[in-house]
Amino acid sequence: MKKSIGFLVLWICGWYLFPGVMVAQQAGEKLKSPLVTEYVYPTRIVWQQGRVTGAERLLKKGIGQASLNNADVIVLKTSGKDTASILLDFGREMNGALEMITGMWPAPNHPRKVRIRFGESVSEAMAALGEHGSTNDHAIRDFELMIPWLGKVKSGESGFRFARIDLLDANAEIHLKEVRMASTYRDIPYLGSFKSSNERLNKIWEVGAYTVHLNMQDYLWDGIKRDRLVWVGDLHPEVSTVNSVFGYNEVVPRSLDLARNTTPLPGWMSGISTYSMWWIIIQHDWYMHHGDRSYLKEQQPYLQGLLKQIMGKVVNGSEQMDGNRFLDWPSSKDSVAIHAGLQAMTIWSLERGGALCAILGDVETAKRCRETVAEMRKIVPPHNNSKQAAALLSLVGMMDAGQAYSTVLSVGGAKNFSTFYGYYMLEAMASAGKYKEAMDIISEYWGGMLDLGATTFWEDFDIGWLKNAARIDALVPAGKVDVHAAYGDYCYVGHRHSFCHGWASGPTVWLSEHVLGLKAIEPGGKVFRLQPHLGDLSFAEGTFPTASGVIWVKHTKDKTGKVITTVRAPKGIRILR
Repeated sequence: MKKSIGFLVLWICGWYLFPGVMVAQQAGEKLKSPLVTEYVYPTRIVWQQGRVTGAERLLKKGIGQASLNNADVIVLKTSGKDTASILLDFGREMNGALEMITGMWPAPNHPRKVRIRFGESVSEAMAALGEHGSTNDHAIRDFELMIPWLGKVKSGESGFRFARIDLLDANAEIHLKEVRMASTYRDIPYLGSFKSSNERLNKIWEVGAYTVHLNMQDYLWDGIKRDRLVWVGDLHPEVSTVNSVFGYNEVVPRSLDLARNTTPLPGWMSGISTYSMWWIIIQHDWYMHHGDRSYLKEQQPYLQGLLKQIMGKVVNGSEQMDGNRFLDWPSSKDSVAIHAGLQAMTIWSLERGGALCAILGDVETAKRCRETVAEMRKIVPPHNNSKQAAALLSLVGMMDAGQAYSTVLSVGGAKNFSTFYGYYMLEAMASAGKYKEAMDIISEYWGGMLDLGATTFWEDFDIGWLKNAARIDALVPAGKVDVHAAYGDYCYVGHRHSFCHGWASGPTVWLSEHVLGLKAIEPGGKVFRLQPHLGDLSFAEGTFPTASGVIWVKHTKDKTGKVITTVRAPKGIRILR
């Protein structure tokens, strides 16, 4: 077992070249980036060392241009083998590059060598390459750079909030006029919104939305520092957030098509059977929200083949999936829970895939899906007290929702929650009618990351990490635990751990669907169910994007506790209460 888990870690964490269809660019074709660049200046100086003067000048907004006026420069000087160093905070995590505009340092006026270290935490920016898991995987975050005299230079991109600059040349001096982040992102409006009487929940909704927004680059990535890749299972919470916050965006079909084109059957997407299942579920969700039948029709040959492949791995009603048997990292050593989760995931994907086949007129495949699901429902594997497995079994109706909550999901509160499958645990709690309790978990678990200084949600988090933990936006005091350096597991040990992972955005979707109460129930988002659940909230209001415009809703409790609802929907949208 240990050997197979070790192989899984190495296999999943290291990207590989997919065989598959690659679309060649037409000769002379011009490709236009969907991204824009915004220049962001530091908000504070976290730390400096050596001979550094005028550091506060870097906090002022500049013009991005070197000039012969050498006033208002920051000076770094070295003597002998010492260094002059400074650590900058840009206020929040972003995807981007570091741009430096230089002045005129004394002769000789040849380029100088500096070292740049990016960090999602102060700890990471202060660490040497290889220290506490610090890496240059996927994006270079620790490197040397030559900077010109009286000029401008830009680094490559990564995901970071903090940047450390060290002057490496001995007995040297540099003048910096500006240091700024060239942040790249999609300039799209936040059409969805959420506001309630609980400011902590409001902030969590916003951070989840922002986390996914940062990952909407050329494709929908998993993380902006590490795993700048399309991982299909991870896409499900991300796509759900896109639907709830941004509405239609081409980054979703573009990413789904990449996964399809680079995974010819009988391969599994990312080598993981559940990830191919998530592709089917996402296709169903996307069609429910946007109703693009022509796009769905393009998926039919692959969808049909994939469904037949999945059904071929069901023996006497029990899943027998090959490839990597994976739900999420915290459950990856529990083979009993994984079997239960795979049984539920197989049912879920066949039900959704069968529904899509029926829409496409593929009666035979839809019938086979129904028959296979009926056989599978006769076998309910043990959940082994895994919150991941119990949540999935509950969501497909193979375990009573109330029992799943009382015997598994409620045990220990936020203990054993995970950033990815935490979304499905919350969904299972909603199925059991435990809306207040789910909001408490959201506040405790996802709010715990905010308490440590997070501006985006992380690849992993354990509620136990809060004990004696230092904030990630400051130097670690003596006697405190360095959360980024000390924790993490599997492929994300220490600083390799991503602090901006889109799969952690589940609360954003959950709050829109269950507190605002809006859920698309017919293809194309033409009909929405409206069933708010306020728990202890005195009010909640917000918006939800559709192809026809934005739905606005507000729920307010009167003195008796009765919820009074006001809703405005675009023409052509039907709201069912």
